[in-house]
Amino acid sequence: MISFDNQTGLVLEGGGMRGVFTCGVLDCFMDNDIHFPYVVAVSAGACNGLSYISNQRGRARFSNIEMLEKYHYIGLKHWFTKGNILDFELLFNEFPERIHPFDFETYFSSTKRFVMVTTNCITGEANYFEEKKDKRRLIDIVRASSSMPFLCSITHVDEVPMLDGGIVDSIPVMRAIEDGYNFNVVVLTRNRGYRKNFKDIKIPSIFYSKYPNLRETLSHRCEAYNKQLAMVEQLEDEGKIIAIRPLQPITVDRIEKDVRKLTALYEEGYECAEAMLRCQSYLAEKTCATTA
Repeated sequence: MISFDNQTGLVLEGGGMRGVFTCGVLDCFMDNDIHFPYVVAVSAGACNGLSYISNQRGRARFSNIEMLEKYHYIGLKHWFTKGNILDFELLFNEFPERIHPFDFETYFSSTKRFVMVTTNCITGEANYFEEKKDKRRLIDIVRASSSMPFLCSITHVDEVPMLDGGIVDSIPVMRAIEDGYNFNVVVLTRNRGYRKNFKDIKIPSIFYSKYPNLRETLSHRCEAYNKQLAMVEQLEDEGKIIAIRPLQPITVDRIEKDVRKLTALYEEGYECAEAMLRCQSYLAEKTCATTA
């Protein structure tokens, strides 16, 4: 069985409903007893990472596929009535407490570090949180990390207004390195070579009028993300990370509602993780044979 040493971190990108790819990867890791001492995650990656840390195999898939099909929690009706394109009351209150209870006890007792990324609306910068004691604060952090700009309302953490961590740090591999994890497995939700082809525009003051620094950050969002993608590809080419990503361009949208597409992307994530583990196992065997 392949294993990673205690200096290997796990980095989880967001991407809204494209995060079902990550669900597949993490379920494969749990099926193969693959654990990391450190996980840093953003947005949908943070939501999915919670169930990985609590060792609840299949829980993230259930929330993204089966529960979506049953409760239809994505839609403009939620945005018009509650200010969020997703039914956050269902996702962050009813789901973890009643529908598919989150195992807070296992999560809080885990020795794994779990870092979640948010964007501070006041500073326009990324904030990084760890929480292993307070249930409500934990939910507030992951909700803030998942609050997409323009589509979701601002969430407060410690009375500070926060939004989606992906605004600033979509692929927080540099945070992992800063925290002492120089080699990382990075789970992405876009194929290699993908770049945003939208041009950044200056965000007018009618949006987030109280938060000029946030508007400035949002005005450079595409450029910043493309730079991160280029950096990740460079680190991969240098052998400093292992990247697990979709093999081909995907058609799943950030707010995708097609359950068949989501299921297929989940299965691709599982298969890509399996392929990576087979490859690592083969390389380890070759190394042992060479040094024997």
